[in-house]
Amino acid sequence: MSDRRSAQWYGGDDRNSYIHRAWMRRGLPADAFDGRPHIAIANTASDLTPCNSHLNEVGRSVADGINRAGGIALNLPVVSLGETQVRPTAMLWRNMAAMAIEEMLRANPIDGVVLLGGCDKTIPALLMAAASVDLPAVVVPGGPMLTGTFRGVPLGCGTDVWKLSEEVRAGTLSADEFQRSESSMIRSRGHCNTMGTASTMGLLAEVLGMTLPGIAGTPAPDSRLLEASFATGELAVDLVSRSLRPSQVMTAASFHNAIVALAAMGGSTNAVVHLLAIAGRLGVTLSQDDFDRIGADVPLLVDLQPAGRFLMEDLYRAGGLHAVLAEVRDLLDPSAVTVIGEPLVSALGAAMVYDREVIRARSAPLQDSAGIAVLYGNLAPDGALVKPAAATPALLQHRGPAVVFDSVEDLNARLDDPALEVTADSVLVLRGCGPKGYPGMPEVSNMPLPAKLLAEGVRDMVRVCDGRMSGTAYGTVVLHVAPEAAAGGPLAKVRTGDMIVLDLQNRRLDVDVPADEWEARVPSAEAARAYAAPRRGWEKLYVDTVGQANTGADLSFLVGSSGDQVSRESH
Repeated sequence: MSDRRSAQWYGGDDRNSYIHRAWMRRGLPADAFDGRPHIAIANTASDLTPCNSHLNEVGRSVADGINRAGGIALNLPVVSLGETQVRPTAMLWRNMAAMAIEEMLRANPIDGVVLLGGCDKTIPALLMAAASVDLPAVVVPGGPMLTGTFRGVPLGCGTDVWKLSEEVRAGTLSADEFQRSESSMIRSRGHCNTMGTASTMGLLAEVLGMTLPGIAGTPAPDSRLLEASFATGELAVDLVSRSLRPSQVMTAASFHNAIVALAAMGGSTNAVVHLLAIAGRLGVTLSQDDFDRIGADVPLLVDLQPAGRFLMEDLYRAGGLHAVLAEVRDLLDPSAVTVIGEPLVSALGAAMVYDREVIRARSAPLQDSAGIAVLYGNLAPDGALVKPAAATPALLQHRGPAVVFDSVEDLNARLDDPALEVTADSVLVLRGCGPKGYPGMPEVSNMPLPAKLLAEGVRDMVRVCDGRMSGTAYGTVVLHVAPEAAAGGPLAKVRTGDMIVLDLQNRRLDVDVPADEWEARVPSAEAARAYAAPRRGWEKLYVDTVGQANTGADLSFLVGSSGDQVSRESH
């Protein structure tokens, strides 16, 4: 018998090894246990995760590749999170999914794993789990959907939901027309076709080195995704033979490159909490300040919604991820390697740009400096984020009176009240939406604009929140404010009428209230009444142990890793 990990279960002639083998002999021949690598396919396919519903087909191609390479393919359904479906927010269960996947990878007789994900939280959860177990692992991103059209115009799922719904509220689009667009928005299998969180994390999985080079961004219905999935199955067997582990691939250099790519692509702000959490599992030193330090001056090269015009299918035909990375090659750390054992940059030599409207030349970017900016001040002692690429430039230096909402329910109840005292210069402030307060840090920071301002033609305002926003969203939104209000952050003390100062150039977010008055203020009791107060179950464990956004919002006892070893038998 071999020295593979699976041999700890299957090797020998005692009762326990007999049990482990016998219960797997439902189609597997005797030589399945002769030392061949057993590869799990951690599959997040689910009918309730619509963006991942095609991953069973992808998994079959992966399995074919594993089997042809001499391995044993084993389907392992794991926790799946449908961003558009679960309430109160999928982020509440990202850490739970990561924990459950980690435990199943460690507990089962496998030598390596192929990670199938697509929807926003699935790839982060899979990578967090794989990092904590550190078995040989490789990702297959499920890929974006094809472009749908409505009234002859391409639709960006997510981004155009926000736009069209605001047009309905402004009275420039009928409710019937809005409903008609629904069947056009989601044209095919796959995740959002904008540069939202799903697209961002699928692409960054490759930049981190954790995919077969060239696969990320392949549209979900494209037959080339199945071809690459087959090759990934073969690669997984090779990974086991080389014992190449995530900790050897996802290094500090890999995260440096991910931050560069995030800026050049105009990727989602959600990538910050996910990359911080993944790095925390690996023991890689990474802080939110690194996103500003490394990415702030990286030019925006990809003209995709929500920061631009095009969609993921366009990026793929224009040359894809490698063409983008080739433009910023000098900013990449050349020491970072991929799962094939070669430097990431070695795959960029043949990259070509086939459409300079979609992927801009380094000399002619959409924006000169487009990285995510980290703000500090008396309103955000531990930081807050803003995405300049998706904001209105004129609003990035702004001073205006706060209009404060104590909860999402408060926002929904009062936002469109004609008596609401609000102007285009006001700053909308929403609190109680952080990891502890909601719970789970929902995507609500891109608050709708008041109906009366929409009717006047206003389409953007400064908004400040301790929650997140969808990667498909846009606007001048300051988010991830830390500490959150429910964790004692100063956002809890802001009152309507306080002057809020946003100063991108100096990286500041402040409330202009005399220091002695500010110090004497007590947090809003109305906001506190709306904070989550679970009594049992996952929500209580989450609220009691979750970290803040600036550290990745992982649970305190999940940071780090435990390796792949289990010492005791089950019988």
